[in-house]
Amino acid sequence: MVNNKYALIKEIKEYAIDNKIPIMRQDGIDFLTTFIIKHQVKNVLEIGSAIGYSAIMMSLCSPNLKVTTIERDEERYLEAIKNIKKLKLEDRITLIFNDALKTKIEGKYDLVFIDAAKAQNIKFFELFERNLTDGGFIITDNMYFHGLVHKNEKEIKSRNVRGIVRKIKDYITFLKNNDNYNTTIYDIGDGIAVSEKKARGGS
Repeated sequence: MVNNKYALIKEIKEYAIDNKIPIMRQDGIDFLTTFIIKHQVKNVLEIGSAIGYSAIMMSLCSPNLKVTTIERDEERYLEAIKNIKKLKLEDRITLIFNDALKTKIEGKYDLVFIDAAKAQNIKFFELFERNLTDGGFIITDNMYFHGLVHKNEKEIKSRNVRGIVRKIKDYITFLKNNDNYNTTIYDIGDGIAVSEKKARGGS
């Protein structure tokens, strides 16, 4: 099964490349899984399943981890179901087919992982922080948006891309000014923000 597992993960990564589906870069996924092990995370709420790659990698790094993940694109959702079944992780990964902003989630999670529509990051954060345990973490991927966040906006030809970059910059400001969290942005993968919820009455 071990060799089979790695072969299946390789297949998923190749499918993502062939179909131009963005998945986390290797150094980003290594950071995320190491973080989960280090902080003994038991349950994760993921916003943006795509084809299930990151949910699978998170589940495989810890035998006790449970993941709830939301995806609004039907084709990607169906592919994620197939991939999760192939790796026999149906009992530990719960897939929800819906727009995350229209999804009401019950329960508390040690980690909320945001990897969906970048322009909606603030809305995702504000909607799902209510599901975070005290001292839990919100991790957001693609903070650099392929390096474009550090570029002069005038160099970005696409108006749509300029708009997304602006929204990510707004999100960075939002995180830095949020007194309920301590946020660090790591220069790993495509930029990863880790926001730790402060204990009540703590600094």
